[in-house]
Amino acid sequence: MQDRPNFLILMADQLTARALPAYGNRIARTPHIDALAAGGVVFESFYCNSPLCAPSRFSFLSGRQISAIGAYDNAAEFPAEVPTFAHYLRDSGYHTVLSGKMHFCGADQLHGFEERLTTDIYPADFGWTPDWTRFAERPSWYHTMDSVTQAGPCARTNQIDFDDDVVFQARQKIFDLARSKDRRPFCMVASMTHPHDPYAIPQRYWDRYEGVEIDMPRINLPPERLDPHSKRLRHVCGLDLLPVNEAQVRAARRAYYGAVSYVDDQIGVLLEALRDAGFAEDTVVLLLADHGDMLGERGLWYKMSFFEPACRIPLIVHAPRRFAARRVAESASLVDVAPTLMELAGRRPGDCAAPLDGRSLAPQLKGAAGRDEVIGEYLAEGAIAPLVMIKRGRHKFVHSPADPDQLYDLIDDPDEIDNLAASGQHAARVREFRDETARRWDLAALEAAVLASQRRRHFVFRALREGHYTSWDFQPTRDAGRQYVRNDQELGDLETTARFPPFRA
Repeated sequence: MQDRPNFLILMADQLTARALPAYGNRIARTPHIDALAAGGVVFESFYCNSPLCAPSRFSFLSGRQISAIGAYDNAAEFPAEVPTFAHYLRDSGYHTVLSGKMHFCGADQLHGFEERLTTDIYPADFGWTPDWTRFAERPSWYHTMDSVTQAGPCARTNQIDFDDDVVFQARQKIFDLARSKDRRPFCMVASMTHPHDPYAIPQRYWDRYEGVEIDMPRINLPPERLDPHSKRLRHVCGLDLLPVNEAQVRAARRAYYGAVSYVDDQIGVLLEALRDAGFAEDTVVLLLADHGDMLGERGLWYKMSFFEPACRIPLIVHAPRRFAARRVAESASLVDVAPTLMELAGRRPGDCAAPLDGRSLAPQLKGAAGRDEVIGEYLAEGAIAPLVMIKRGRHKFVHSPADPDQLYDLIDDPDEIDNLAASGQHAARVREFRDETARRWDLAALEAAVLASQRRRHFVFRALREGHYTSWDFQPTRDAGRQYVRNDQELGDLETTARFPPFRA
């Protein structure tokens, strides 16, 4: 076993923890993820720090809260000067590789990765910038309920095209690394866009749930009983314009489970490649997501809130030769991943070019206790002011200057039905959380910064569309002159080099 392990980080998009058998689900069929969980460390209370694609990923990469780096929404530029774990590992002698979605916005499309194998599925420009000052207007790029009303089987989708390529390129790269003379340890991120909506999946995955009784949402609340932010999400997603019926809900959830099984199959492909390449014993495998999916709970879909289905996600760390299988009860979050990778790679915790908001989970991986806390921020579409969250122990507190406070006891009330914030019995606890919120955030200044950023980005996007447009989207390059059989190398030497493992007489 080598001192510094390789890392294979498997990221799924919009994968809620409660959709996996490893977290108690009885419907999903995920044998490869089940095996990772059975032999790995399962973090039972793991969260994203911002329940939206790009901000969540930027906090995951940097170990920072999104307000600290201006990663407000899905069109916020991820500053090139912000160090990521890819920078730190690369500086420590690692070969860093990204295959798949990361939703980088701006001209830097690498952020510390030495190689990027695919383009991204989402645009790299500022076109998806929200406008809190014109909340009533729904831009064309917002979620709609078509994903639910049109759920079902298909032959191909945009997302299948993308993820098939992501996995193909990642698998090929694993074998290229095995055949390379470069002996550096590697960190590879393979990031799929499934099971993100739209809820459409090839027939074979739809059929995998034939005859299975698909579970329905546990909590159905009429719109008038929803909190103000949830009501705004209904507007943003057009749910009030296109209500869905029970059959459509069931079909969407069935297709989502099919997409989860698709992700599981792709994970199986990459784990098999890891074994065939001889890397399995020296590689720490992490399975995680960027955020969850409401899947109809409370009458809501997609993400963008701090309710459990939207923000609680899986984290499974599998390295049986290093860490005994166990389950970790204390809460942790995506900002903790970067310092964890750095510590496992042998980098000193204090050897950082910028502050980190996360803490290493290495002690929990080895069986020790850890911090039981999650800090969350949401600053994107569906909001009209900053929305912040503190989860500590059994309690979750959600605050926005625009809305009444929310306080939930997740032990007694796991479905977050009973808001305790207005109860006199919990007045002292609410006061403590409000005081902490005031210490942590200057919400008025943060709101002003978000609005100013939105104005700048709307202007820049409009200006850059005048005249000739130069795209920021990543363009993968492959030198076909160095692939397969070419005349600048002896055929016998080429075939010998390409064969893995090498022939032994």
